[in-house]
Amino acid sequence: MPRRLIRSLVVALIAASALSHARAAGPSTAGENLPILQRFLALDDSSPSEYRALRHLDASNDTFDKSAWMDVWTEAGRDAVFRYRVVSEGGSEYIRSRVFLASLETERKLWASGAPDRAALTADNYVFEDRGERSDGLAGLTLKPRRKDLLLVEGSIFLRPDDGELMRMEGRLTKSPSFWTRRVDIVRWYRRFAGIRMPVALETVANVVVAGRSTFRMTYDYESVNGQHIGTPQARAIH
Repeated sequence: MPRRLIRSLVVALIAASALSHARAAGPSTAGENLPILQRFLALDDSSPSEYRALRHLDASNDTFDKSAWMDVWTEAGRDAVFRYRVVSEGGSEYIRSRVFLASLETERKLWASGAPDRAALTADNYVFEDRGERSDGLAGLTLKPRRKDLLLVEGSIFLRPDDGELMRMEGRLTKSPSFWTRRVDIVRWYRRFAGIRMPVALETVANVVVAGRSTFRMTYDYESVNGQHIGTPQARAIH
């Protein structure tokens, strides 16, 4: 793939990864007419002091007939340092080195800088509108960003009606990562472990000039969160 197109995909994945750690913050009078929003904002949304997870990454591009996968141990400790170690991989070496590893390395730098805080689900960043209850029983809120930012999404969040717990977020980046990337659609799923809301899956579809449709999926299999054992993740075998 042309270098500039790979760079577009890397930037899109970096933005998506940063958004997966987006936090809610504090009750706000801006949504006082939306009880479900107030329940959501009132929830404890502390960041984990430490975690360890095995991530499964998959990406493909039909235009260039390229695909790749990678399993990576990731962890962050009380020193606020993000670390990763590749344990299993396959497919296109170009995607693995220029997309997967490049995005992980940049996530390490973002973790240290605190940039994901720009994506917090607050009234300072978003206007929230009630979408009502869906057929799946979740309550939907429309997200309208107050500014164009690579770390903000125009779309919706879906909450449990009884307690306002965030289950899913979906939409598109409000700002294109580059001239070559026309649109990036994102879906993220969340779940609580040890009382902490953590991302469990992320899917993106980027439409890039010339390269066409590129897809990416990342799932998180947690071993521990805040010192509490969660599971025993296993890397995929190399065939």
